[in-house]
Formats: sequence, structure tokens, C-alpha cells
Amino acid sequence: MTMIAVLTRTFAVAAPALAGAILLASPSTPTQAQAAATEVLPGYWEYTTSAVGIRDTEQKCVRPSEINRFFGGLSTRRWQCVYPTRVVGGGTARFEGTCTDHRGRRVNVRLGGSYQQESFRFTGGAQLARGTPYLPASITARRLAAQCPAGAEYF
Repeated sequence: MTMIAVLTRTFAVAAPALAGAILLASPSTPTQAQAAATEVLPGYWEYTTSAVGIRDTEQKCVRPSEINRFFGGLSTRRWQCVYPTRVVGGGTARFEGTCTDHRGRRVNVRLGGSYQQESFRFTGGAQLARGTPYLPASITARRLAAQCPAGAEYF
């Protein structure tokens, strides 16, 4: 056997074991839910949504137990939203899902942008009907305080 054949055969046998060892030795990454919960802080938040010609600003108190639902599925008084596609990490996020109003009207939504512990801004679009173009949409939020004022509405 030539030296190249021996090295090729050795690598072919050792590669899977080496790959497994590297994966076991590397730190595990948190799930998206855990990442969102630790990267955006709870507290008193103000957020403005703009979609389909409707602009709405709300202020809500977000408890630590609600931060993932707040950041990962932001809904408003008018729209309840779910985002099956959620890619969150390293200060950027991308969401794709649907929002439904109280009358049962559904809108497809795509949003992406940047976030920090006390603010985020996501821009994208909302699609009124399948096959139609996406209209501009955005969510801008900022944390007003770590503690919520008395009488604050909770998320």
C-alpha cells in the first residue's frame, strides 16, 4: 500500500470519530426560546407597529416569564400573531408568520432586523392575500424602564 492510500484510509476511519469529539467538546448553543429570553430584558416597554396602513403604539409591562412570548411573537390589541419561523441570535432576528385580527382576517408577515437588550427594530412586509405583493410593515420597540409603573397593562 502506498503512503497516500494509508493516509486516506486512516482519515476515512478516523474522521467520524474526530467530528463527534469536536461536537461534544464545543459548547452547546441555547435554543431560540432561551436565547430570546436572555437577550431581551423584561420591564416596561413601548412598541409601535405599522402594517397595512395601520399604525399603533402600545405600552406594556413584560414579566420575565413573558419575555419570550413578547419578543418572539409580538401581538397587539388588533392583531394576534404567530411566527413559526423565528431565527434569533447575535443581535439580529428574522420572523415569518401570520397575524389575525378580531374579525378573523389573516395577514402573512415577514420581519427582520436588529435587537439589543433594551430595543429592537424589525422591518419587512405584510401580505393581505396570497399571491399579492408584501406591503411595508415594521415594529419598533424600546424598554422604558426596568420596573413597571403602578397600573401598567401587562403583556
